[in-house]
Amino acid sequence: MDALDLARWQFGITTVYHFLFVPLTIGLGIFVAGLQTAWHRTGKAHYLRLTRFFGKLFLINFAMGVVTGIVQEFQFGMNWSEYSTFVGDVFGAPLALEALLAFFLESTFLGLWIFGWERLPKRVHLACIWAAALGSNLSAYFILAANAWMKHPVGYEVTGGRARMTDLWAVLTNSTALAQVPHVVAASFVVAGGFVIAVCGYRILRERRSGGADPMWRASLRGALVMTALAGALVAGTGDMSGQLLHEQQPMKLAAAEGLRHDEKGAAYSLVPGVEVPKGLSLLAAHDPDAVVQGADDIQRRFAQKFGPGDYIPNLPVVYWSFRVMIVFGLSTVALSLAGLWALRRRRPVPRWLARAGLAALPLPLLAVIAGWLLSEIGRQPWVVQGELLTAAAVSPGVSLRDVAISLTIFTVLYGVLAVAEVRLLARHVKAGPDPVVPVPDPRRPDGPETAPLTPTLMY
Repeated sequence: MDALDLARWQFGITTVYHFLFVPLTIGLGIFVAGLQTAWHRTGKAHYLRLTRFFGKLFLINFAMGVVTGIVQEFQFGMNWSEYSTFVGDVFGAPLALEALLAFFLESTFLGLWIFGWERLPKRVHLACIWAAALGSNLSAYFILAANAWMKHPVGYEVTGGRARMTDLWAVLTNSTALAQVPHVVAASFVVAGGFVIAVCGYRILRERRSGGADPMWRASLRGALVMTALAGALVAGTGDMSGQLLHEQQPMKLAAAEGLRHDEKGAAYSLVPGVEVPKGLSLLAAHDPDAVVQGADDIQRRFAQKFGPGDYIPNLPVVYWSFRVMIVFGLSTVALSLAGLWALRRRRPVPRWLARAGLAALPLPLLAVIAGWLLSEIGRQPWVVQGELLTAAAVSPGVSLRDVAISLTIFTVLYGVLAVAEVRLLARHVKAGPDPVVPVPDPRRPDGPETAPLTPTLMY
């Protein structure tokens, strides 16, 4: 093992760890904003309790996402200086927009929301959580646009060994980004929906053991089920768009995802090894059952002629199975949401099986999005910028194997400690449940501060 291999492991580990928090922040922020909107419109106390309860979970997750995300940027300078030199002029604009516009918008209004409960007018306070939630989604757009450029570089020219941006609009409206952004954001809503479903399931089971369950959990559970089902439909639609783009722009990744070794007309779709759907891959990739799909071995031969000798085939087993894990676990979560909506179609207590299934299914959407990123990033190897820069040429030349090993060890230990802290904080707040006593809205000041200070009342 050399410094390149260890640097790739380090970036992969820190990226996957960071992305455990990103989708939950994106989806849960909108969910909390929706709960507060429901309280603002209806005045029902349980929506206020739910807003505060899930708001705490959102804030814990947001803080962890910020802390773990900072490490990503340090690694560009530490282990990937050649990569930073090549892409710096292109990445500077979208990353600056993400930091100066989206992240500042998100963090500023989130601070106003945290400290504005007894200070801001109701409508202003509600607008703050919406601004923060939309800021997190806007932040995702700029980051994903930069990532999409690595897979399908546009709006640039290479001069002096560096990529220089010539068209910012082309970078931000890259066809790969326009498919990837809604796909990843929708998947984030599935993750957040799965999290809320699991929390509601836990609370329902816990409260029933003590003599009953608050009906407000049914309301939040239904909202999470609807969000998950709708987001799942969007994931499927945008996934179809992404498949067509892979066929045109990254044929090696498509071939790896299907284990296709040679060019084939009317290529079959592989469910699992040995089980195929005739002409299914051609139909999905080009919407033409007789379309030719390129195979990995033939692409390898063409790439060697075009770019020089080398191994241009990614790790086929990892890419192949990551694709199937993503689909199976993602569809399982969406199927659970549809079954749950069917079970809740009438005004009856939440079935025990639904609460248990929701709790058990908590890891599925997270594993699905992690598998999706493994497919996306490992599938384009050995390129770090498709057709322009190999991963082997992007690593810092002055960083030794020992240097990377030390930093990887430190990050692993630190992230392990943070993981324990995150899980304990979330578990403690979920077990404690919503505050049984909260300040109630002041009826004498309908557009005054969000709550009347120090007037506790039972909210049942």
